[in-house]
Amino acid sequence: MTNFDVWMEKLHDMKDFDPERSLPDGLVTGPDSARWLEEEITGNPCRVGVLADVPAKSMEFYLQEIPAGTATDLQRHLHESVHCVVDGSGYSEIGGKTLRWTAGDFVYTPPWVWHRHYNDGATNVRMILVENSRMLDSLGINRRESAGNIPYSDNIDRS
Repeated sequence: MTNFDVWMEKLHDMKDFDPERSLPDGLVTGPDSARWLEEEITGNPCRVGVLADVPAKSMEFYLQEIPAGTATDLQRHLHESVHCVVDGSGYSEIGGKTLRWTAGDFVYTPPWVWHRHYNDGATNVRMILVENSRMLDSLGINRRESAGNIPYSDNIDRS
């Protein structure tokens, strides 16, 4: 089959698309399906659970837990992200701004901006994280960088 034949097949599929016939499996995903990543993999001292069974094509979903009195690593990425705070309270440094949040709030992080989330409370912070990273992955342009556990004010590359 030539590349053109593959292209024509995709064109036919797009014209004959029936969303109900093409429903993916796993329309409901429970929190117990999270695959928890260790700090050695993420560079992040907090718990990050990948919800890989969610069948989304352009978004990725995670659970994140930040223990009392700790913070995430200082990082940036090309995708947008939204943290939905389920439990706890704290603050974030995003692009040099310090912003407080509590349960029920949504914390937006723009692309390629250095940021870190802090739990300054007495109990664990639990968040649901939504990113458009799968879309950028499919285009081959996603990127993520961690500066580690250094203070925001240290000499980080802001370009």
